[in-house]
Amino acid sequence: MMICRSARIVVAVAIAAVVSVAAACSSAPELPYAEQIASWRAEKDRFMRSPESPVVEAQRATFAELPYFPTNEEYRVPAALRPGKVEDILEMPTSTGQRRHMRRIGALEFTLKGESLKLTAFADASDTELRRLFVPFFDRTNGTETYPGGRYLDLDRTATGIYDLDFNRAYHPFCLFNATYDCPVPPRENRLPVPVRAGEKLAQATQ
Repeated sequence: MMICRSARIVVAVAIAAVVSVAAACSSAPELPYAEQIASWRAEKDRFMRSPESPVVEAQRATFAELPYFPTNEEYRVPAALRPGKVEDILEMPTSTGQRRHMRRIGALEFTLKGESLKLTAFADASDTELRRLFVPFFDRTNGTETYPGGRYLDLDRTATGIYDLDFNRAYHPFCLFNATYDCPVPPRENRLPVPVRAGEKLAQATQ
């Protein structure tokens, strides 16, 4: 059984390394937002064909590009983190029927298309460094346009408590590609009452 937490770290580090190298090797202005997202997605596709991929080895070389909704900056919004209690621990269910101890770091409050919403940000209960926040969520596209088990966002911690909540970077759990992965299931509190047509989608989705 593979654990999704480790996979998130691997792909995040791999993509961050590519971005850092590109920045160090070039004095050119920052890429337009759409190009940044395209580059990030291209690197994710390379990761999915790499030895670290969740895709079974026999299928990696021919693995198709991941499908996404069109990039839309309306789905990139600032979010303010309202911290929770230090020892607020949740037993989050997983795709294999296990329970994962996760710490509620706080509530991310934001406005999306004129509607006030919030999502709880988590970290593994054993994580003492808290360099990244894990934001699993459901929305009204699950089961039709996106994976029934929800999607994820990963956020780097900030000193200000203000976060760049970019749903164009939302991704599916790795258990979609390999059932041996043990992936956290978003809790009830992270069920958005709206469709989020941004980020990764299912191949058969038409939009």
